[in-house]
Amino acid sequence: MSPEPGRLPSGRHGLSREEVARSQRDRMMTALADAMVEAGYGATTVADVLRRAGVSRETFYQHFSSKQDCFLQTFDAAAAGLLAVLDGDARALREASRAERFERLFGRYLDLIVESPAYARLFLVESYAAGPAAIERRAAVQARLVDGMVEALGLRRQRDRFAAEVLVAAVGSLVTAPLVAGDVAAVAALRDPVLALADDLFR
Repeated sequence: MSPEPGRLPSGRHGLSREEVARSQRDRMMTALADAMVEAGYGATTVADVLRRAGVSRETFYQHFSSKQDCFLQTFDAAAAGLLAVLDGDARALREASRAERFERLFGRYLDLIVESPAYARLFLVESYAAGPAAIERRAAVQARLVDGMVEALGLRRQRDRFAAEVLVAAVGSLVTAPLVAGDVAAVAALRDPVLALADDLFR
């Protein structure tokens, strides 16, 4: 779900300008996500991002026009990573049963949240504080998750699509409080009850 930031080596490193810029950008996006865990979107400042990422203000504004622009680009990167992983898993599971496909895909979704809680919180919680553009992006990604579930599970009935919409929305709501509390164990504990519910919904 998240970029893989890393500090550049000191001294001469032989990296291209593009590689340096990509490293800086990834570090700033991770810094924003981590800062919001402590302060939330509203109270997080550009200075917080600079301090955590170890970059200058000039470097920040070479990549982003504002804190909101940094948020939106970070959101897009996290969402793209999430969707790519789930889409890849769905293709690999085409020969599995419907129950096995949902179990693996939902399990992977929870695993990504547990592995990257700061990015998950940015995606699921802080997007509501970041303004209409962020909320619109969140709704679009949620719709793509529903589409992916419908396709991966081979759902054909209209009631099944509605059930998928309700389930995606419900899971997003259920993981919100544990994410805010930093309780990743509670997120992981959703696996069995949601699997049981899905089994009833998609029979």
